[in-house]
Amino acid sequence: MLQQKKMTIQDKLRTQKLLFDGAFGTYYAQVYDTKELPELANTMHPERVRKIHEEYMEAGAQIIRTNTFASNTISLGMPWEEVQENIRQGYRLANEVAQTKEAAQIKEATQGQEIYVAADIGQIVYDNQADRERIAKEYVEICRTFLEEGAEIFVFETFSDIEDIRKAIEFIGDKAFVILQFSVNQFGYSHSGLSARKLIQQAEGIEWVDAVGFNCGLGPGHMQKIMGRITFSGRKILTALPNAGYPQIVSNRMIFDNKNMDYFATKVSDIATDGVDIVGGCCGTTPEYIRRIKEKISFAQSKKPTSVVINEKESLPKKDSSFYAGKEGKKLIAVELAPPLGSDDEKLMDAAHLLQRSGVDVLTFPDSPSGRTRADSILMAEKVARETGMCVMPHICCRDKNAIAIRSQLLGAHINQIRNFLVITGDPIPTMVRNDVKSVFNFDSVGLMRIISDMNEEQFVDAPICYGGSINQGRRNLDVEMGRVKKKMEAGATFFLTQPVCTGESAERVRYIKQETGARILCGIMPFVSLKNATFMKNEMAGIDVTEEVLSRYREDMTREEGEWTGIQLAKEMMALTDDFADGYYFSFPFNRVGMLKKILQKD
Repeated sequence: MLQQKKMTIQDKLRTQKLLFDGAFGTYYAQVYDTKELPELANTMHPERVRKIHEEYMEAGAQIIRTNTFASNTISLGMPWEEVQENIRQGYRLANEVAQTKEAAQIKEATQGQEIYVAADIGQIVYDNQADRERIAKEYVEICRTFLEEGAEIFVFETFSDIEDIRKAIEFIGDKAFVILQFSVNQFGYSHSGLSARKLIQQAEGIEWVDAVGFNCGLGPGHMQKIMGRITFSGRKILTALPNAGYPQIVSNRMIFDNKNMDYFATKVSDIATDGVDIVGGCCGTTPEYIRRIKEKISFAQSKKPTSVVINEKESLPKKDSSFYAGKEGKKLIAVELAPPLGSDDEKLMDAAHLLQRSGVDVLTFPDSPSGRTRADSILMAEKVARETGMCVMPHICCRDKNAIAIRSQLLGAHINQIRNFLVITGDPIPTMVRNDVKSVFNFDSVGLMRIISDMNEEQFVDAPICYGGSINQGRRNLDVEMGRVKKKMEAGATFFLTQPVCTGESAERVRYIKQETGARILCGIMPFVSLKNATFMKNEMAGIDVTEEVLSRYREDMTREEGEWTGIQLAKEMMALTDDFADGYYFSFPFNRVGMLKKILQKD
């Protein structure tokens, strides 16, 4: 029975277009003038929910979305058991309306127009990346609840990417008809920083997704333009549910101008003519908007016009500007230079000039490690590259900037010929300043890599950015870390820098990752220069495994030369342990003592 219903909507779409309802939430707020989430009405005011569903159905909507867009534990602030009951009630109310005498009369009057009910699921917004796994599981449980109620159509709407809902979509599988809709801005980018083209490309690659498209964020004119720039595969049903327009904020509420109904209906009709199969309305649209669309649109399904990519760049040979280009078979050498805490960069620039003729392949610049302010890594890298001519690779972390700021940085860096990046999630803000400084984590390092991959296909086609990731071989569960490495490789990472290798055990853990993934790996080497330096790294820096055996090599009364010599010997030993599998080495010298590098690289 379930499979039959799914085929029914697909068969329907082969012969005619379908019309969604409008925005439940904004219409509910307009009618009932309440600041409460409309989803709470499922249990508190069910008669209101029925009435709004009925109004949309009578206006001509053929697909009614359940009042469950924000039915999740974070938005409702409820324990799961109460959220689950809210979801069940939301589905039952919509289903009751679809089964009423009025619905039967509509079907009879329209010679077979079905009223479909779609389980509506919105994006769960969260700030802490540690919550990602829990949120992914909650999406699965939401879907499970809908399926238990008999849901045969699912609408995932207003999403900025697909990572959190992959497992939920796989869980639904072929049990229901799945619609996936994204929200982008007027320039065609989502809050996660991905382009409309990339989002559709990813969605079309998911077997269990039946329909793809956009909702929210855009008025109908902008939505039509953005969809016109995308080449769709033709394998999926297309949807478009624009906002009524762009709202004004009055007393902390979104107010939409309802004077544009005819314009809106005309533009939505044009979108349907362009080849979109399912249309409707999002924020600001009322039953009257849906009625106007119903009057203007031609529901007869016709062959979709061939999509054309607007402003598609001519295919040109890609320039390989990676720091390892043309160096096959060579042990690569990267050296880290920590940007200064203040505005005096004299020591860093001295170190850079000292390394200028040392055979170093790339200089790297950390992005405010440990959440403490340092000079900007990209600007510092640009100055060093300009004054020394060396290849540079700033680190870029996800902590301090949202997707807009990071994209801007990458564009500026590319303009200034910076084409290599180490992408990291970033250390958290120190506890002592969290009351004054707030972390910004739109995504983790894998998410940022996907953005760069997208930009390489969109803006940097002729000279793509080369980017890599970090490896924390000291992670307790090494298989988890290896899984992260594989995800980063799937997201386009072409090299990896490890945490400092200080012991044979650490070297073996890196060897295992190399064997299992085949990744290009530069092993981290940190030559400690004193007992104080080594002790500090052991106790203050996470991820650096400094053993008692390492500490025993140093004495408190060592001279500077003795301390450096001990560090040089440690570095040589770690390089010998990793020589058979390492693709190169990533040196981090305490206090920028880069003069040690020449002695480390000298053959004994």
